[in-house]
Amino acid sequence: MATATSAQEQWKQNLNMHMMCRECKEYPPNLVEEFASGDMVCGSCGLVLGDRIVDTRSEWRTFSNDDQGSDDPSRVGDGANPLLNGSQLQTTIAFSDGANARSRDLHRAQNKSTHDKSTKTLLAAYKELGALCDSMHIQSNISNYAKQLFKQVHDAGVFRGKSQETIIAGCLFIACRQMGVPRTFREIFAVTKVSKAEIGRIFKVLEKFFAQQNVERQTKLENAGGSGPANDDYKNTQSTDPTTLCDRYCAQLDLKFAISKIAQEIATKTDKVGSLAGRSPLSIAAACIYMASHLMGQPKTPKDISAVAGVSDGTIRNAYKLVYPKREELIDPAWLGEGKGDLALLPTA
Repeated sequence: MATATSAQEQWKQNLNMHMMCRECKEYPPNLVEEFASGDMVCGSCGLVLGDRIVDTRSEWRTFSNDDQGSDDPSRVGDGANPLLNGSQLQTTIAFSDGANARSRDLHRAQNKSTHDKSTKTLLAAYKELGALCDSMHIQSNISNYAKQLFKQVHDAGVFRGKSQETIIAGCLFIACRQMGVPRTFREIFAVTKVSKAEIGRIFKVLEKFFAQQNVERQTKLENAGGSGPANDDYKNTQSTDPTTLCDRYCAQLDLKFAISKIAQEIATKTDKVGSLAGRSPLSIAAACIYMASHLMGQPKTPKDISAVAGVSDGTIRNAYKLVYPKREELIDPAWLGEGKGDLALLPTA
């Protein structure tokens, strides 16, 4: 019985249909689909074996190099923008200057029906943030982070009494700090025209708000069974480090990289020595650059440094008077020697 069953399983009728050229009778057949004519042709002799071939490929041609107007005929649409609200999948009626009156009326009616004040506010804020970052030569990742911070504030709706320019200035200031490229209140004021006192006030309020938002996200994550910090974990920042300012100011003053490193190390040591305790990071960075530039034989005047640091030359001189008596502790002997720095080049006042 088992032998008969196995024999029956070995023989099966082949119901597969194979197209084969009746002239060449090659197996496997050499068939070519000609989509231009919709025919199935034998690749060996050219005999047409079938017609009405359905083309399953896309019905458009894509030329990425000479695509006019960046027109992408993709049927799936663009990805949703996380910085905007809504599904963003609504249909848009196109309109051009040469269109007829009917299409112009349809375009106007469609804009009125889909008008979203919230999205319009966000787009205006993002445009202003992008322009500010471009004017300050800030990278796009910092600009995107500032936009993300602004969206959190906008969605929460807790600062309705504050002007949009003030909130934008605060978000930009915090984004620079969070991404490790801090800017001073004076630099933000120069591009936003929001007063330094107002920037300082909104900064404290926003940092408290973002810290609270971070705690709430962490609590929701733990309640859902997750562990670890949230993806967009917000970290409270300390005051601006003078070492980061030294690097940027030296680059603007066209000082050598070695002078920049020495100025940063002097700024780090002043914190331990305590000679400039209570001084602003701007004054500390300016005084350290003033000392390092004279030490290494590429002196910069207080007026030159004040132009990039944003502090008066008198403030730089007063800060330098406090670090000059500690020069033996601040200057590493490895910086001195042939072809290097010289203590005799340091100004006495």
